[in-house]
Amino acid sequence: MSGLRSAVAFIIQTLAQLYILLLLLRFWLPWLRADFRNPVAQGILRFTSPLILPVRRMVPSVWRLDTATILVAFIVQFLTLVVLALIYSAPVPHPLPLAVTTVIELIVLSLNLFFFAILIRVVLSWVAPHAYNPITALVTTLSEPVLRPFRRSIPSIGGLDISPVFALILIQAAVIFLGHLKPPLV
Repeated sequence: MSGLRSAVAFIIQTLAQLYILLLLLRFWLPWLRADFRNPVAQGILRFTSPLILPVRRMVPSVWRLDTATILVAFIVQFLTLVVLALIYSAPVPHPLPLAVTTVIELIVLSLNLFFFAILIRVVLSWVAPHAYNPITALVTTLSEPVLRPFRRSIPSIGGLDISPVFALILIQAAVIFLGHLKPPLV
């Protein structure tokens, strides 16, 4: 029974995280001034709109902060943690530590989003350096604001841009640090 429980928990957690990543993309893309004519961006909007649009009617944006998207991402992550606790027959955690863990998880997922965007951009620069498609445009939109400060302060070595290495190290250090900030849920 434990194997089945673990498999179900894995499926639920994976599907929830994939949807949350789409929500986080929807949140970050306007901040990064993404081109929403991009077919990938259009797909993200189409896939997340059924949950976002009703919430947006009740929760307006604050400045450029898409509060409806963050609220939906928070609720999905919060409920995922509750469902996982129920699957493992653990007591449902207290709401305050669960809320803190949810916020930390959303930040970590955002950092992972930027981490993989930078990693994909590096690989694409080796494999197809001047190729353009909607995915590379989206990856560039996500990674460039993170890489720009590193490029200004870290010179290239023999024409090789090593700034992504330092960006990836810093992002991963932040993920590790945030992992230690999670309160115990039981």
